[in-house]
Formats: sequence, structure tokens, C-alpha cells
Amino acid sequence: MNGGDEVVAASADPSLPLEWRFSQVFGERSAGEEVQEVDIISAIEFDHSGDHLATGDRGGRVVLFERSDTNNDNSNGARRDLEETDYPMRHPEFCYKTEFQSHDPEFDYLKSLEIEEKINEIKWCQTANGALFLLSTNDKTIKLWKVQDKKIKKIADMNLDPSRTVGNGTIASSSNSNITSSCLVNGGVAEVNNSLPPRGISSLRLPVVVTSHESSPVARCRRVYAHAHDYHINSISNNSDGETFISADDLRINLWNLEISNQSFNIVDVKPVKMEDLSEVITSAEFHPTHCNMLAYSSSKGSIRLIDMRQSALCDSHSKLFVEPEVAGPKSFFTEIIASVSDIKFAKEGRYLLSRDYMTLKLWDINMDSGPVATFQVHEYLKPKLCDLYENDSIFDKFECCMSGNGLRAATGSYSNLFRVFGVSPGSTETSTLEASRNPMRRHVPIPSRPSRALSSITRVVSRGTESPGVDGNSNALDYSTKLLHLAWHPSENSIACAAANSLYMYYA
Repeated sequence: MNGGDEVVAASADPSLPLEWRFSQVFGERSAGEEVQEVDIISAIEFDHSGDHLATGDRGGRVVLFERSDTNNDNSNGARRDLEETDYPMRHPEFCYKTEFQSHDPEFDYLKSLEIEEKINEIKWCQTANGALFLLSTNDKTIKLWKVQDKKIKKIADMNLDPSRTVGNGTIASSSNSNITSSCLVNGGVAEVNNSLPPRGISSLRLPVVVTSHESSPVARCRRVYAHAHDYHINSISNNSDGETFISADDLRINLWNLEISNQSFNIVDVKPVKMEDLSEVITSAEFHPTHCNMLAYSSSKGSIRLIDMRQSALCDSHSKLFVEPEVAGPKSFFTEIIASVSDIKFAKEGRYLLSRDYMTLKLWDINMDSGPVATFQVHEYLKPKLCDLYENDSIFDKFECCMSGNGLRAATGSYSNLFRVFGVSPGSTETSTLEASRNPMRRHVPIPSRPSRALSSITRVVSRGTESPGVDGNSNALDYSTKLLHLAWHPSENSIACAAANSLYMYYA
């Protein structure tokens, strides 16, 4: 459902604070409606062009959306160019395209382990011959899907008299007067005389399959990459070479070729000889957007490692280590838990890296490993409530993060279906708190930014967040059962898609 047909002019200065508006919602639930566990969205991803959006849910389904506000007819290109000069650009609008069952629940009989169908991550691959390709994964198995519009074929020129056809393809007998009995009791069927005409059928015709002008998207599984991970897969990432991708679990990262499903190469292995010596696990991994030999992975200790696959076949030694300098003072039981990095994302040009832990959002410069370039406080007000969050397991929630295509802003989720948007360019104080609803600014009150400390002339740490514990910017009590974990930023426009339970909300600025 659309949030209106108003036309919005693009901002002349991209560094100015954005005013976010509601665009669309899919799967909005009514008041009091109970959400089924299998319908909760667990993954969101835009493709590289921004014309397609994919979501995965806990029921193993993948739903595809297609942009509807653009016209792909090249014959009207000149007219469209003229219209764009006279009228401002419209915000992106999407429509439902298709859905398919990607994964089903399985059972590992060797380990007596149930493998749920939940989609952990979706990544788009390069398009080919007008077909869409994407990778989807659950805890153990990765699949490559091909989605292509197929012409609908119909059977025509049947050897039947149209005047004698009835529903469901049955033939009405011309000898209706020969019915031996009318309606029978208890649903019985009356006998019908279907004997051939006395002189037989004059001619027989084979049916003809005719291709209509209508088309329908069809999803087919092209590859299944299985039996390569002993632990749960937490992330997959496509390489910029368009031929390979990585998959990461708690202890290992494997390198795959898209065309080879029965073989992978282990490039990172952090499993110790004795499992009791295990001190950290891999939480996320992503390829560099332009350098096919570089990738980064994060750990539960709050560190990020940048590795170069040209150095060795097994990349246990990192090229650079990004970790925040330790703060002097006592450490609590929760220090390491809240330091665990839940998600990392490269900026489009690859210079900067965004990371999200439980409390903060950090921006790193891959050329500077002395500390983060900027730190944005997201859950600073939750520090007094860490014991309660540990008791109800909320402290282990894994919030994702995303960056805008121009690299000027970053976004991440929070509780009560809230999400935060920060300006990450030097000198920016932009901070927005929005709610995943039809009125995103309902809970928003402008919050002044408070610079914390400067590391150097090019390094800054910014603290922007609510100071009242357990409340949002409008003094509303936070609901820890409603959390916005998954969101994605359009690759070229200021448009954000975010998941609130089973609902997909879209906003533009």
C-alpha cells in the first residue's frame, strides 16, 4: 500500500539532514492480530541496481519485490528524459513479484539435530540473460536460485466441440436424453450414455501448445551447497569477481565457486585444538566491494580482521586488525557480551567499514587501524538494564546495520520497532530516530549530539543517543519484545526497507 503519490524533489545538498517519510508497507498486521513465528522476516537485501528487493522469513520462504515506478520500455526513453527535466524525481515504489519455498526443515540424524528452515541471509548475484540470481542460506545449506519470467503456455485446438465442453475439461454428452436415472441419493452420480456417434468421429486433431503474451516469474534451484559447515552459517557474501562467494560459521570461513557445489576451500579456521581453549567465534564476514582478494570478518570479542587471500591459502593471519583501544577501569560480566560485533558492512567504495555491536555503531577507515573513525551511541541508555536484558536473552540480539550508497549516512535498528539514522560524514550532527509504522516520526524528538573525545584531527567519536534509561526520545517505555533487527538501504537513493516482525516497511527522504 502506498503512502501517497506526492512528488519529492531531490535535495541539492546531500549533506543536509534528511526528512524521512513513509512510502509503503507489505504484510501490515491489524490491531490485535497474532503474528505466526514462520512469517517473521529474517533477512532483507536490495540487488545492485536497486530495482529488486528480496526478503526471507523464518518459514524458509523468499519473497521478491520489483520496482514499479520505473518504465523499462526503451522506446519512451526520450519522453521520460523530458518529463524528468520538468518534474522532480519520484520516490521508489515496489510491488510484489513472486515468492518461493527456499528451505524446508531437516533433521541431522548423525548429530540428532533439527535444522530449521529459517533464512539467515540473502545475497544477490549478477544477472544474466534477463534472469535474476540470488543465494539464500539457512543454518547449514546454501542454495543458488534463478528467477526468470517465463511465457505462459496454453493448450489449444483440442479435438473437442466447444459447445459440448463444460467445467474441468469434461465433455457434456449429446445424449442427455439417455440418462438412465436422474439425481441419486447420497451424492450418487447419474449414469450417462457416452457412446460414440454411429459413423464415428470424422477427424482427429492433436492439441497444440500455444505460447501466450502473458508471462509469470518462475524460481528454480540451480545449485545446492551443502555439507561444508559443522556449525551454524551466520553470513554469506559475493565476491566482486562474480565467480566466487564465501560462507562463514562460528569457527570457519569457506570459499566457493558458484559453478561448483560439491567442493569448497577452507580459508579461515579459528577452531583450537582443544575446544575448552576457544575464546572467540566468527560473527560476520563480507568481501570487499571492489578488491576480490580482500575480505573482513568480525568476532565475538569486538575485533574486525582484514585478510588478503593472496598471502596464503589458509588466511589465519590477518593483514590488519581493527579493535577499539581498551578503556581503563573495571570490567563487568557483560563487557565482552556487549562488545561482540553482530554485523559489518563495507561502504560502496570500500574505504570505510561499518560495524554494529550491542551498544554502538562504529565507522572504521581500513587505512587506519588505531581505532574507529566515529562511534555512534545506539543503546547507551540500556547500560543500567544489562542484568534484565541478560535474563530475558535480549542482550544477545543481533542488530544489523547498513550504509547509504553515497556513504554519508548509516542506519541500524533498536527496540520498540525503532531504527536510527546517523550522518557519518565529517562534521555531521544528523541523528534521526524513526519508528517502523505509517508515522515514522511519531516517537521522534530531536536529540542534540554530544561530542565525546577527539582521537586526532581526522578521528572523531560522536555520542548521539537518548540519555534516559529504558525510554525513547519521546519518553515512551521501550518494548524489548518488538525489535527491528533487519534493514537495508537502497544502493543509489535515500530509501530504507526494514522489517518489523512480519511487516516490511519502506521509507524515503
